[in-house]
Amino acid sequence: MSGGMARSKRAVVGADEFLESLMDTNLYSMGAYFSDQHPDLVDEVIDQSVAIEERGMRGYADDQQLTLEECFHTLLTGLAVRYYKAVAA
Repeated sequence: MSGGMARSKRAVVGADEFLESLMDTNLYSMGAYFSDQHPDLVDEVIDQSVAIEERGMRGYADDQQLTLEECFHTLLTGLAVRYYKAVAA
């Protein structure tokens, strides 16, 4: 195998190992679980998490009459689902 091909194959193996390591996280597991259990809510939770990021937790919580804790859980779930979708794609 030529030097270029060997490096290319190692790069692919290294990339695969790296992607596998991304799947071994709590955030990935949380996103996968939510996506599997509530596929009909995936887009909604992503949209809400984006709105929370844009508005800020306190502003979004006040606007939606949520507690900060509820707002945080929605934000974290949305982030986890986006992380899962990005890694699993």
